[in-house]
Amino acid sequence: MTLVQTRSRSTSGNAVHRTVADAMGAAGPQVWNDMTIEVALSVMAAARTDHLVVCDEDGQYTDLVTRARLTSVRDSSGFTDRVRLRDISDDGGLFASPLTTVAEAEHAMRHRRLGILPVVDAHGNALGVPALSR
Repeated sequence: MTLVQTRSRSTSGNAVHRTVADAMGAAGPQVWNDMTIEVALSVMAAARTDHLVVCDEDGQYTDLVTRARLTSVRDSSGFTDRVRLRDISDDGGLFASPLTTVAEAEHAMRHRRLGILPVVDAHGNALGVPALSR
């Protein structure tokens, strides 16, 4: 997992730096990493969402998967109905601390071409997904 690093900044005047904690919505459905791809796609359809937060057996954030990524895996030649979310994990990808500024999160998302950036606390719990401007 890669944390979006925050830097100390001096504030001038009354300028306030909004953090992702100020701009985030609910993390969305959280599922276990032993769930199959087909079941995960069904959960997404039922929840009407394009992403799922994936957790390990201890409930800690491990990854965030999108409908596009799961569909790509399902449509690949090596797919079987035994493929689980942990089998396609990319080691958690990028996430932000609740103290990351909105500007830093937006920069990281643009630079890495991410659609979403989960916010994870110091204990590994997924807190939410920022609703960042495009």
